[in-house]
Amino acid sequence: MPEGHTLHRLARSLDAAFAGTVPQVSSPQGRFASEAARLDGQQVERAWAHGKLLFVDFAGDQSLYVHLGLIGKWFVLPVDPPGGEPPATGQVRLRLLSDTRVADLRGPMACRLVDEAEVDRLVARQGPDPLQPVSELNDPDAAYRMISRSGKSVPELLMDQTVLAGVGNIYRCEVLWRHRLHPLKPGRSLKRASWQLIWDDLVSLMPLGVRTGTIITLDDVAEDTRASLERGETPDVPREFAVYKRTGQPCLRCGAAIRHKVVAGRNLFWCGGCQRRT
Repeated sequence: MPEGHTLHRLARSLDAAFAGTVPQVSSPQGRFASEAARLDGQQVERAWAHGKLLFVDFAGDQSLYVHLGLIGKWFVLPVDPPGGEPPATGQVRLRLLSDTRVADLRGPMACRLVDEAEVDRLVARQGPDPLQPVSELNDPDAAYRMISRSGKSVPELLMDQTVLAGVGNIYRCEVLWRHRLHPLKPGRSLKRASWQLIWDDLVSLMPLGVRTGTIITLDDVAEDTRASLERGETPDVPREFAVYKRTGQPCLRCGAAIRHKVVAGRNLFWCGGCQRRT
């Protein structure tokens, strides 16, 4: 399932392509035909994301709500030649089409037309999103209150979207390694200072994922990427991690073997040497 940075990156692409325009909206597959007809001819106001939820706001208090789930894909592509209509390939649930851009949605877990009240309800069910500014409605302290009252392990809680929105398996494994936190630590024993380190780290690292499309968790890679972006370059980001999918390999910090265990149905990776803070 795509992590939150992927949804924010996709929202930016949709916003750049369609905000302020009146695209054709259709459902080549037919499963979203009646809703698409209601959106067709309406102006797009903006596209945005919260965690793993994606919204496209249309005029008239109408919003398209999409959750990609495990297999959903939504690509924004140029129309060549401009003004044409590319053929729909595969099972396209929803299509947005302008003179210059086309966005085809395939295989989402959820694709619904909702009003503003439903948007608010959907977002309120989520935890705070590290990619959103801190506010009364996006408060990391609210996440810590839930974590500090729970007997579940910290990795389970970091993946619970009602606790923390947008964080997936790679970010949770890597951020726990970065702060030497034992992966089986119960939430109620996580210190407030440790939670602040986790939150601040996600706030720093996840925007790099939005800008590059690649999860970056190693400090040297992050520094090089930021420098490239500041120079206006498109960085070539290596897909390298400290612990994720490195079972049995030496830890980059202490040399101990990386361990693996399935926790709550997901693969968890950590260092058996330096991640001992409990």
